[in-house]
Amino acid sequence: MELFNILNELEELIEESPKVPMTKRVMVDENKVLDYLDRIRTSLPEEVRQAKWLVKERDKVLSESKKEAQRMLEDVSREIEQRAEDHEIVKKAELLGQETIKRAEEVAAQIRHGARGYADEILQSLEGNLSKMLEEIQQGRDELRK
Repeated sequence: MELFNILNELEELIEESPKVPMTKRVMVDENKVLDYLDRIRTSLPEEVRQAKWLVKERDKVLSESKKEAQRMLEDVSREIEQRAEDHEIVKKAELLGQETIKRAEEVAAQIRHGARGYADEILQSLEGNLSKMLEEIQQGRDELRK
């Protein structure tokens, strides 16, 4: 990801910058830091787009799961109607329909849970990275002010 590369470069700049004797401060080229900040700003929208894409994909998977569950329900209903003449077959079809519905609902719930978890992990990672980046930027700015 471009954002991580920029952050790594910024970190390298700070590590390789000359240190102020007898302090924990470093002297950093202001223009280089500002350039990194500009690059970070331009890469952030891509990260946000990716997170939005993940949410959109999650919704798409959920929608497809619902459609598949509905299709399965319709298939079971047709099967029940076709075998309505024989009482024993009707009972078996109802049981099969209930099991199919239950499995479809379980699969849909698992997919929904997995998609939400995945999206949450990505967003949490992005949030952590942004927090770390903001903290590093603030530290850099604080260092520049001193």
